[in-house]
Amino acid sequence: MIAYAFKWSRHNLFAKPFDALLSLIVIPGTLWLIYSALAWAFTTAQWDIIPQSMRVLMIGIFPADQVWRAWTAVGIIGALLGAALGCVFSFRVHHAFILAVPPLALAVSGQGMEVSGPAALVVAILGCGWALTSYVPLARKVLLPASFTGFISIFAVMAPPGVGLWGGLLLSILLTLVTAVLSLPIGILLAFGRRSRFSSVRVICTGYIEIMRSLPLILVVYWIWILMPVLATGWNLADVARGMIGFTIFYSAYVAEYVRSGLQAVPQGQTEAARSLGMSEFDINRSIVLPQALRVVVPPLVGNVLDIFNAAPLVFIIGLTDFLRAGQMILANPQYGDRTYEVYSFLLLTYFLAGSMITYAARKLEAHMAVGSR
Repeated sequence: MIAYAFKWSRHNLFAKPFDALLSLIVIPGTLWLIYSALAWAFTTAQWDIIPQSMRVLMIGIFPADQVWRAWTAVGIIGALLGAALGCVFSFRVHHAFILAVPPLALAVSGQGMEVSGPAALVVAILGCGWALTSYVPLARKVLLPASFTGFISIFAVMAPPGVGLWGGLLLSILLTLVTAVLSLPIGILLAFGRRSRFSSVRVICTGYIEIMRSLPLILVVYWIWILMPVLATGWNLADVARGMIGFTIFYSAYVAEYVRSGLQAVPQGQTEAARSLGMSEFDINRSIVLPQALRVVVPPLVGNVLDIFNAAPLVFIIGLTDFLRAGQMILANPQYGDRTYEVYSFLLLTYFLAGSMITYAARKLEAHMAVGSR
């Protein structure tokens, strides 16, 4: 083992004089940064602000007496997430120990049963959904209608106190899910429209995609927020809905380009062979072209989900309290004004963990679909 480590270091860190010089500068500097960060985290930082502000960070200004609605929505999201994981890789015993870490961490951090108890229930629901789709093939077949029902249930549960009260990490997750789900079918239609033989359809879809890709997201969200009351007079759409519409309109253009690249990767001979068999264009695209195209573009599509989650803080411009804005609200309290590093460190760690989990799931999904072995 020592010999292998020495050999690996010699070939990867000290192979050339410049590599050796760079390693001698970067490695001690990195170790010093890690040591300083850990020393601050375990000796100087006052982390009690995190458990005291957990409700604001998670759900923003959502009424405290309606927290059960947020927990119900999180439970539904957990069930859908677990079911989706089961379609990618099977549930194993060691996964149960990993899932048990979050509720145990909440309990150790001083959160009472009113938080750690529902968190444990959500994790249990996630594990059940994961195991169900891992070992029951019928559950995978009903996953799509179940997901549709689940999304409707989330909005039905969360809506009564007021959609404008949604906030915190839950708002960032809901915004990401809604945008990712809605932008996929719209992006697929735009991709096919850009390849259409009808020039009017092709020009409209191409213009839409190129215009959206040339604009910054924050401008699109702001303009949708301003224009919706004018375009949809009498609808009185909430700020959350307008934000979701803006995100969906923007990211649909990127999804369209990803799907279009996948469509171009499908050999033309397959389409011609299907036509020779008498299949209609709709059946060819639905049964032959689109499944292969989506398989090719799984990595960029999952990366697009990560982009949506990272861009969620931009909804602050229309007055919404997302995860980042919730942290800033806490720091606005004079009592916690000197806890800047603790709050932003928690936000950074949360975004890092969420991004890492999405990336890990993308790699598993890519391996499951065996893209590399085609």
